[in-house]
Amino acid sequence: MTKETDATRHVVRVAQTVENYDATAKQKAGAKLSRIPIKVMPGEVLKKPEWIRVKAGSPTTRFYEIKNILRKNKLVTVCEEASCPNIGECFGKGTATFMIMGDKCTRRCPFCDVGHGRPDPLDVNEPTNLARTISDLKLSYVVITSVDRDDLRDGGAGHFVNCIRETRALSPQTQIEVLVPDFRGRDDRVETVPRLYKEVRPGSDYQFSLQLLKKFKALFPNIPTKSGLMVGLGETDEEILTVMREMRAHNIDMLTLGQYLAPSTSHLPVKRYVHPDTFKMFEQKAYEMGFKHAAVGAMVRSSYHADSQAHAASLAR
Repeated sequence: MTKETDATRHVVRVAQTVENYDATAKQKAGAKLSRIPIKVMPGEVLKKPEWIRVKAGSPTTRFYEIKNILRKNKLVTVCEEASCPNIGECFGKGTATFMIMGDKCTRRCPFCDVGHGRPDPLDVNEPTNLARTISDLKLSYVVITSVDRDDLRDGGAGHFVNCIRETRALSPQTQIEVLVPDFRGRDDRVETVPRLYKEVRPGSDYQFSLQLLKKFKALFPNIPTKSGLMVGLGETDEEILTVMREMRAHNIDMLTLGQYLAPSTSHLPVKRYVHPDTFKMFEQKAYEMGFKHAAVGAMVRSSYHADSQAHAASLAR
């Protein structure tokens, strides 16, 4: 068992017995996924192709400066918690996707590396700390996401509002993008093709995800809607194209599409590495379908270059 102590909790990475189970620990990898109803079946570990390249953090960039600022203000990023492969590039440029409401999610998605466990109480100072950090960094565009908090009556919606209000008060010119949980509405993200939902997204509903985004667009037609897909989980190219068509039919404006990379051998295995030429085909088809912006490529993630995505989408209105 590997422990990472930070005054009050530790991280557990291997499956726990009933006798030593600690619900307050942050469970990762095998500890997190050993109790899900749909068991992860191990598969062949595919060799990464030459086009999958990760840029490491460098002391000559802002990488360590950003990490120090985050720790000083007791903030969490999805970049770190989800083991994003782009963290070296993004932190190096002084950007990050803030993850509010703690570092322990109440759900256990088998493709995600964010820790699971009994969440800590909400930090009432987080909205202020977040807003101050965004102001100090002079960010013109910021992405705020969160863990799922099914333990809270409102799913954390009120805390999201407080974070946005505080940020607007200190940085009125900063554009804010939110990647919200479903607040117990059973999900607003697409992620994969419907055939794989039971395995990849147990408990979620593909049609509900699409309908939720469509309803939001009907209520707020001037706010861009965005959703993403992963490839490499066992889907076919035609299934991806079909989902893209259905996303457009539900008035989703922006698309992100990237390669799934397994965070550990306990997570769902990668079934294929999609060639760059195929990603180019998906991008071309996306614009033909009418997406205002499509960020498509092996290393693309939901908030990767989010400011550029939003700018390009606004020009396409």
